[in-house]
Amino acid sequence: MTPPRSEGCVRMPDGEFEAILTHAAEEGAKRALADVGLDGDEAALSIRDLRSLVDCIRLVRRTAMQTAVRMITTGVMPALLAGIAIKLKIFVGGP
Repeated sequence: MTPPRSEGCVRMPDGEFEAILTHAAEEGAKRALADVGLDGDEAALSIRDLRSLVDCIRLVRRTAMQTAVRMITTGVMPALLAGIAIKLKIFVGGP
């Protein structure tokens, strides 16, 4: 049976179109995974490892930011105390 034509376009039933679209999406996903090397039996393990690596990178980034903030705070506080001491002339010895 020839599909009906309407103004140069071919029409097909929605169910058949959905089936073709689903098959094309599955094949595209398989090809994309194969292109990046995630198509074997170890693919799930590799993906878990990649997720773990990303989580570790996030943890390191967060820890580095916290350390930087602590170091800056630790540097600023003694500088403020030294400034206050100089302003109040606490360490100036005089008669």
